[in-house]
Amino acid sequence: MKRITEAFQKARSEGRGAFIAYLTIGFPSIEASERAADDLIAGGADIIELGVPFSDPFADGGVIRKAAYEALRQGVTLDDVLATAKRLRAHHASTGLVLFTYYNLVFSKGLEAFADAAADADIDAVLCVDLPLEEREELLAALRPRNISFIPLIAPNTPMERVAASAQGLDNSFLYVITVKGITGERKELPPDLTGRLDEIRKCTSLPIAAGFGISTREQAKTVCAHADGFVVGSAIVKRLAEGKKAEL
Repeated sequence: MKRITEAFQKARSEGRGAFIAYLTIGFPSIEASERAADDLIAGGADIIELGVPFSDPFADGGVIRKAAYEALRQGVTLDDVLATAKRLRAHHASTGLVLFTYYNLVFSKGLEAFADAAADADIDAVLCVDLPLEEREELLAALRPRNISFIPLIAPNTPMERVAASAQGLDNSFLYVITVKGITGERKELPPDLTGRLDEIRKCTSLPIAAGFGISTREQAKTVCAHADGFVVGSAIVKRLAEGKKAEL
């Protein structure tokens, strides 16, 4: 199944942007993560990013960093996240599931063993925050035979020729366009040049584009989706869970 492609197609047919929700799996607990995913899907999330706790999450702001540390304190591992994904898949056959991780965890498990485990959990795509374009082919070679795709990150200063190269050879995927320089976290305002950059990126690829980092309100999501195919919300959701609230936007 091409769940990611179908998620964007469905959202487009309904005149909206695809809602991609990030969760740190294991925060506040494994059980709470699963309930939060259920709540988000029931509330309209098209794709769930399953964040794997990592000891040096340099791309993440304070909210997600604290969540990752708490999950690690409880002993949550990559295998636990994959087991969670497998349970979620049993109840959500059509929802896109993206494994959001750092490459050290993938490499340490072994690329073939990792790809086998991700396929067994019915993961649709993998996003490795710290895996650059020039070094991704080895992982892609393990993922492709198992029908697992890869999600590239596009930084605010990524040249357009590199954007186009990042999209090449990918199917059932999207470009994750980082909206702000720096780390994840809620922002009161998004950069004034963001919409123009999204328009430029759209010219470089036929893949859907989704904007993330800093989006925390429905109004921001609506603004972004006038120029993109979807939006990602992470810190705002994790913050709600930290406050004992329901996972929603």
